[in-house]
Amino acid sequence: MTRLANRVAFITGVARGQGRAHAVRLAREGADIVGVDLAGPLPGVPYDSATPAELAETAGLVEAEGRKALLRQGDVRDLEGLRTLAADAVTQLGGLDIVVANAGICIPATWNEATPEMFRDHMDINVTGVWNTVMATAPHLVERGRGSIILISSYAGKKVQPFMVHYTTSKHAVTGMTRAFAAELGAHNVRVNSVHPGAVATPMGSGDMVARIEETNAANPRLAPMGTPFLNQYAADPDEVSNVVAFLASDESSFMTAEHVSVDGGAQYF
Repeated sequence: MTRLANRVAFITGVARGQGRAHAVRLAREGADIVGVDLAGPLPGVPYDSATPAELAETAGLVEAEGRKALLRQGDVRDLEGLRTLAADAVTQLGGLDIVVANAGICIPATWNEATPEMFRDHMDINVTGVWNTVMATAPHLVERGRGSIILISSYAGKKVQPFMVHYTTSKHAVTGMTRAFAAELGAHNVRVNSVHPGAVATPMGSGDMVARIEETNAANPRLAPMGTPFLNQYAADPDEVSNVVAFLASDESSFMTAEHVSVDGGAQYF
């Protein structure tokens, strides 16, 4: 498949999980990949953090698809660092066409367990980090005269993720950001859409994440079933999310913008 031949995609949180799946899928569709990942300790998360070795492995997987990989360690909270990477991508790969703002954190905690630091970190990474990603890359898409920006929100950006006020707030912000950027960038033929996965089988479920979710569920068992999929499969495979990302990146979705596409097995309606 070469729906994205001769295009360049900029992806955050690219070292593993959904970010890696998006990188490999878009490369398979013909795109060269520019990527950034902290690849180091994340603030306060109960799951294992990504590593430089995983980032290097993603680069190898992209190159195995016959595409170029310009991947670096970096922080989405660092706007100037993102701008530098975007400029280097234009110089080395010829431009930018696709942006996937995927990086984010998730810390389960009941409303009265949450700390100011926890709320701040979710806003800084999940919201400001997404804004930084668009601000660093959109000028290059505008110069190109077209492009597709895909913001990875969540089931929690449409409904509620119980016991995560901070996470739910951040993902609702991304949903609104999608509409706002779509409205203004449409004048430049740049489309902006969001993707809303439910549970996804990634390393975000590693470490103490599952145990922590069980602990918060016990605080109010009535809320625990919220977000149950209608289908027998509980969690999406990362590739199932990447299928939607690839569609939104391609010309097959050329008249879609400001949309919020769910990949949650119907969980938002439970």
